[in-house]
Amino acid sequence: MEQPHDGGGQWGERHQRAPHLAGSRPQAASGAHLQAVARSQFVEKVQDVVGLYLDPPQHALVLSVDEKSQIQALERTQPGLPLAKGQPATQTHDYTRHGTTTLFAALNVLDGTVLGQCAARHRHQEFIRFLNAVEAAVPVGKVVHVILDNYATHKHPKVRAWLETHPRWVFHFTPTSASWLNAVEGFFAKLTTKRLRRASFRGIVDLQAAIHRFIAEYNKTAKRFVWTADPDRIIASINKAKRASGADH
Repeated sequence: MEQPHDGGGQWGERHQRAPHLAGSRPQAASGAHLQAVARSQFVEKVQDVVGLYLDPPQHALVLSVDEKSQIQALERTQPGLPLAKGQPATQTHDYTRHGTTTLFAALNVLDGTVLGQCAARHRHQEFIRFLNAVEAAVPVGKVVHVILDNYATHKHPKVRAWLETHPRWVFHFTPTSASWLNAVEGFFAKLTTKRLRRASFRGIVDLQAAIHRFIAEYNKTAKRFVWTADPDRIIASINKAKRASGADH
């Protein structure tokens, strides 16, 4: 089996103390020094994630994973009118709430297909159940590289324990406040605009069935995810914006 390409073991992020801070007291590090370390870590994570998009490892799967929580099952009192010439689409603002669901989704970067699973909540327990579902769907012998954000559920001790017992899995975390790096967010946007925003659902089961039908239809025409932005330009643009706002001072 191919070994993880980044040498980070099952847990993609490095958790040991940085060598240049070893033995130093927290108060001894200057603000400027800590900012420099943070910038370095940001750059490293951007390059790591974008590198997976641009040059996926051989004999491996690259998955963009996240959850869309608090999806509401709203039953509207009247059906909305569809978009027509000279007439915008309409929807009633009177509705009955039937609760919410959470969608866990994994977008396969290599072919664009999505594996989704709905759950009542979005705790680590539900996340682990979703990981088990993905594990069962991935062919034996494939290393699984997962791109995901820093949400606490993704770093829960029991999730780490799950990773220890599934050595072919490697987590790659996006930088803080950089969920736009996660390809699955584009799928969530399409789900919202094309299926959820103006719809009416009689209950949670109706909502979840609609979500799974959308995924099935989406997968019929799915295409490989293509990343076009240069990571160095992304980093340069962010640094320029921070300087303009005085964030580095």
